Amino acid sequence: MSSINSQDDEDTFKILIATDIHLGYLEKDPVRGNDTFVTFNEILDHAQKNEVDFVLLGGDLFHENKPSRKTVHSCLESLRKYCMGDRPVQFEILSDQAVNFHCSKFPWVNYQDGNLNISIPIFSIHGNHDDPTGADALCALDILSCAGLLNHFGRSASVEKIDISPILLRKGRTKIALYGLGAIPDERLYRMFVNKQVTMLRPKEDEDSWFNLFVIHQNRSKHGATNYIPEQFLDDFINLVVWGHEHECKIAPCQNEQQHFYVSQPGSSVVTSLSPGEAVKKHIGLLHVKGKKMKMQKVALETVRAFHMEDIVLADHPDLFNPDNPKVTQAIQSFCMEKVELMLDNTERERLGNPRQPEKPLIRLRVDYTGGFEPFSVHRFSQKYMDRVANPKDIIHFFRHREQKEKNDSDLNFGKLVSRPSEGMTLRVEDLVKQYFQTAEKKVQLSLLTERGMGEAVQEFVDKEEKDAIEELVKFQLEKTQRFLKERRTDAEEEKIDEEVRKFRESRKKNTEEEDEEVREAMTRARAHRSEDSVLVAASSDEELMDTGMKGTGDSDDGLPATLSRGRGRARGRARGQNSTTRGSSRRGRGSTSQESATSSRTYKPVSMPPRNMSIMDAFKSLKPEPSLNSSKSYSEDIIDDDSDLEDVSIAPSSKVNQRLSTTSSLRKRGSQSQTPKGVDFESDEDEFDPFQRSATSRRTK
Repeated sequence: MSSINSQDDEDTFKILIATDIHLGYLEKDPVRGNDTFVTFNEILDHAQKNEVDFVLLGGDLFHENKPSRKTVHSCLESLRKYCMGDRPVQFEILSDQAVNFHCSKFPWVNYQDGNLNISIPIFSIHGNHDDPTGADALCALDILSCAGLLNHFGRSASVEKIDISPILLRKGRTKIALYGLGAIPDERLYRMFVNKQVTMLRPKEDEDSWFNLFVIHQNRSKHGATNYIPEQFLDDFINLVVWGHEHECKIAPCQNEQQHFYVSQPGSSVVTSLSPGEAVKKHIGLLHVKGKKMKMQKVALETVRAFHMEDIVLADHPDLFNPDNPKVTQAIQSFCMEKVELMLDNTERERLGNPRQPEKPLIRLRVDYTGGFEPFSVHRFSQKYMDRVANPKDIIHFFRHREQKEKNDSDLNFGKLVSRPSEGMTLRVEDLVKQYFQTAEKKVQLSLLTERGMGEAVQEFVDKEEKDAIEELVKFQLEKTQRFLKERRTDAEEEKIDEEVRKFRESRKKNTEEEDEEVREAMTRARAHRSEDSVLVAASSDEELMDTGMKGTGDSDDGLPATLSRGRGRARGRARGQNSTTRGSSRRGRGSTSQESATSSRTYKPVSMPPRNMSIMDAFKSLKPEPSLNSSKSYSEDIIDDDSDLEDVSIAPSSKVNQRLSTTSSLRKRGSQSQTPKGVDFESDEDEFDPFQRSATSRRTK
């Protein structure tokens, strides 16, 4: 530690590393509401006291995709307090910043902005909680970047091919290539790695002289066949990977035996789930880099709320609990109370050495009551700890293993093979959709859409609040299927059409890239549809204001409504009269452009009005020649009958748009009447992890 810091300090980078801060988590909780803000201030305070060169965040700075005003205000307050000052920044950027920050309106690092006084730059990628969304693909980090308080990097401009261009930093004789990749759905990124669609660009000059640092925010542990990113996918020229998204603190770098780079997993700085991984003590890292040597110094966080967790298996205590005993439930409750009291005593002893730690701890007791036992009332149990525990309603968690009944001796009892459930694992929306359709009856199975496409649309609806996502996906796929059937010139027979639709659906399920493209196209249409709705709402509100203004505003005080001039005083009445005159004249000025606004609003009619949905059978009937007028008439009636069930299923927003259009047109009519026209070396202290001392001898030859 001494040699790498004191000797040639002008060549040593000092970087503070943290991930998954989750600002705003449980902000409305009266006890835990400020935990994330207090810990964030502690992290920035460590950066200021250690005089780091910059702070590197690995995603999920915010817990919500659209953080509240309180959360954004607290974040801005902390960044301005700790990151602005007169201390000069000692490193320089050699790469093209227009490429590194291509998604920003100000494509340069904030400390080089002449209008800002930054002492500690912050570089951050986005996570899955605060990822870009909406029509403009913005996230909360873009707000901080626009304000000049943070440097958001690692955004991919394309979903078909990812080129990761590093930020090239130099301090003295030490050069760092900083790579970053914001959160991408794991299955999509997994497939892109397999298809060789992810490329990490390297400097052309002196490739081996750079220390390569990569920041990523993905699943590290395996949650499914492709729902994670294996470390073997990453390039072997990387020296250190900072892995975000995983909340368990494993900040001590560990070496990947195959790729020979080191991985550091800082974990979260706040407990967001009562799972075993969150019970590990929270740390941030102070990384020292000099040349190709590096060292990670662990810094314990003192303001994190204490969390203790313990498991109880009732079947392991046959001497204490007998399921046949009528008073066994009371005995179990007394035993649990003793365990909770013991955990509270341990927490209090630990807190004596750390006065900055919050007073009320988090306590979790998981009770496995398999074996004929019955759980007691958790609500009554929690009432006893309302003033002593930060999570009284979640202290006790009862669970049991589900055992399948054996039909015969040859059947295996898979229930015995089921492991204990992990509370940290949560089902995703698309997984729930897929499970539903896999177990649903045949009559409710999907015939046009695939489970994957519907799951993506539902996830957009739930997570990103894209209200038109499902409707647009259904309409988009219906139109595409109709075009496919027309090109195939399929006979208008229900059995043949069903067979062609089934083949078309199976071909799409195999071509996952085409299906992803369909979902992206449908989401784009949904965002455009939402933007048009907002324009229509704004137009209707403007015309309503114009209509009421022309009726209630005149050129003198006589034109004021009686409610405004009664009992208000002479001075206020004159002021209102003058203002009303001004407003009246301004409205007359706007009235001259009303025809233009009406014309512009009319241009949105054909775009926002959804086309009348036709069933597949109707689409083929429309291709048949019409022999006579009478047959055409009966044919149109058939369309109405056939469409009745389809239009009942049509999504509600389209009817809302029609209603707004009719309201807008009526307002326009009324208003118009009143208007006028690799070589990594490591040094460490005794109490710090130092896996890099032997790297010089074990370094793999490139």
